[in-house]
Amino acid sequence: MPHDALDWTPPPAGPEQPAQVRRILRLFHPYRGRLAMVVLLVAASSLVAVASPFLLREILDVAIPQGRTGLLSLLALGMIATAVVSNVFGVLQTLISTTVGQRVMHDLRTAVYDRLQGMPLAFFTRTRTGEVQSRIANDIGGMQATVTSTATSLVSNLTSVVATVVAMVALDWRLTAVSLLLLPLFVWIGHRVGDERRKITSQRQRQMAAMSAMVTESLSVSGILLGRTMGRADSLTKAFAAESERLVDLEVRTNMAGRWRMSTIGIVMAAMPALVYWAAGIALKTGGPGISLGTLVAFVSLQQGLFRPTVGLLSTGVQMQTSVALFSRIFEYLDLPREITEPAQPVRLEKIRGDVRFEGVCFSYDATDVTDATDSAGAALSGIDLDVPAGSSLAVVGPTGSGKSTLGYLVARLYDVTSGRVLIDGVDVRDLDFDTLARAVGVVSQETYLFHASVADNLRFAKPDATDEEIRAAAEAAQIHDHIAALPDGYDTVVGERGYRFSGGEKQRLAIARTILRDPPVLIMDEATSALDTRTEHAVQQAIDTLSAGRTTITIAHRLSTVRHADQIVVLDRGRVAERGTHGELLADDGHYAALVRRDAHLTVKV
Repeated sequence: MPHDALDWTPPPAGPEQPAQVRRILRLFHPYRGRLAMVVLLVAASSLVAVASPFLLREILDVAIPQGRTGLLSLLALGMIATAVVSNVFGVLQTLISTTVGQRVMHDLRTAVYDRLQGMPLAFFTRTRTGEVQSRIANDIGGMQATVTSTATSLVSNLTSVVATVVAMVALDWRLTAVSLLLLPLFVWIGHRVGDERRKITSQRQRQMAAMSAMVTESLSVSGILLGRTMGRADSLTKAFAAESERLVDLEVRTNMAGRWRMSTIGIVMAAMPALVYWAAGIALKTGGPGISLGTLVAFVSLQQGLFRPTVGLLSTGVQMQTSVALFSRIFEYLDLPREITEPAQPVRLEKIRGDVRFEGVCFSYDATDVTDATDSAGAALSGIDLDVPAGSSLAVVGPTGSGKSTLGYLVARLYDVTSGRVLIDGVDVRDLDFDTLARAVGVVSQETYLFHASVADNLRFAKPDATDEEIRAAAEAAQIHDHIAALPDGYDTVVGERGYRFSGGEKQRLAIARTILRDPPVLIMDEATSALDTRTEHAVQQAIDTLSAGRTTITIAHRLSTVRHADQIVVLDRGRVAERGTHGELLADDGHYAALVRRDAHLTVKV
C-alpha cells in the first residue's frame, strides 16, 4: 500500500488554472444537448431584447413627430412583445441551466462519495471526519451558484454584450467608440479581483473544514461526554469561538476583495450616459453631423443595457476564478488513488464453503517496509502461513500490537497484503468480486457501530429484504430479542447516536444479530467481548457460540477464557507466529501462550 495513501495531506495547488478549467468543462459534457438549448434560448432572448431601442427610436423620430397613431400603437405593442418573449425565454433557460447545474453537483457528490468508499481504512484513521464532510457539503455546496448559473450567465451576458455593441455601432459608431474606451481596463480589474478572491476562498474553505471537524468531534455523544467529564466544555467553546473568529475575518475579506475596484467600474459605467450626452452636444456645437433625439435616447438605452451584461461578465469571471479553488479541493479527493479495487475479471463463487488459508502473508502499513517473508523490519505481519478448514475455529492471541486485528482484516480485505496470499476456498480474496467477498466474510468488532435509526433498520442493513420473522429469529439467536421486545417501541425504537441508548453488551448482541441475518460462512470476531464485564461477556459469548456454529470462525481474543475450545490457537508476537496448537498442547509447551494464560488468570483473580 503506497505510503502517501496512508499519511495523506492535500497536495499542492495542482495543475495550472487552464487545465483545471478544461476539467471543469468536461463535467458538463454529458449535458451538452441541454446546454446547446440554453445557448439558443439565451441568444434568442438577447437578440429580441436589443430590438426594443430601435423600436423606441422609431417612436421618437417618426411615429410621434408625424402623428402616426397606428404606427405608434404597433411599435408600442412590439416593445411589449419583445419584453414578454425575452422574459419567457429567460425563464426557460433558467429552468434548463439550473437542472443541468444540479445534475453536475449530484455527479460530483456521488463521485466523491464513491471514491471515499474505495479508500483503505488507513485513510480514515488519518483524516478527520469533519474534513471529509466539509468537502462534500461545504465545498460542493459552495459551488452551487457557479455550477447552476455560470454557464448561463456567461452565454447570456456575452451574447447581450455582442448584440448590444453591434446595435450601438448601427446607431452611431462615434458614440460607440467613446462608450468602449475604458472596457479593457474593466476587464483587467475584473481579472485581478477574481485572482484575489480565489486565493482567499482556498483559505476560507480550509477554515470551514477545520470548524466542521471540530463540531463533528466535540458535539458527538462521545465528544460531549469527554468534554463534560473532563471539565473542558468552556475550553471547547473558547476554541470554537477562536475558529469562528478566523472564519469571520476570511468571510469579510472574501466579500470585500476588490469591492472598491468593482465599485469604480459601476461608477464609471453609470456616468457613461452623461459622457454620451456631452459628446453629442460637443459634436452639434462644433458643427459636426447632428444626432437625432431618437437615436440619442435609443443609444443611451442600449448603453444602459450594456452596463448590466458587462458587469455580469466581469462578475462571472470573478466567480469562476473563485470556484476554481473549490473545484481544486474536490479534485484532490477525486484524484486519490484507489487501494482496494475489484479485478478486471473478478471471480464469483455461488457456493462458499469457508476454507481460509494464509500463504506467506506479509503486511505493512508502509509498503516500502516489507517486500517478502524474510524482511520483517517495520512489518505488521510477516511470514504468516495458516490453514483454517471450513467450519473450524481459529483463535488468534498475543500482546497488544502483535498484528491480531490486522490478520482478521486481511481476510475481509479491509487491507490488501503486501506480499503472499489470503485465500477463501482456494481463491485469492483480491480476485473475488466484492459481492462474493461481502457474502463470504462477516466481521463483529469490539467497536460496534449503529446508525441513528430504528433497531429494525439497523438489523436490515445486513439484509435489506429481511422479513420481520427473520429479524426476530436473528435477535433471538443473539439473545437480544427479549430486551428489544420490552422497549416501548420494540423493534421501531431509535437506537440514538452511535447506539448510546444501549449498553455495550446490548450493542454487541445487536451486531451479532445483524451478522446472523447476513449469514456469512466465514466469521471474524475481533475482540468482541474484551470490553465487557464477566456477566455480560457470558451472555454475549452464548450469542457468539450460536453465531459460530457451523461457520469458519477466526477469533481475535483478548480474554483467553473465550478461546479455550478453539480447534487451533495461534500466538502472534511482533507480527510473526510464535506458537500454534490446541489449548492443552500450548499449555504443555509452557511458552508464550502459557505465560498469557497465567497473566490472564492473575488479572481475573485480582479483579
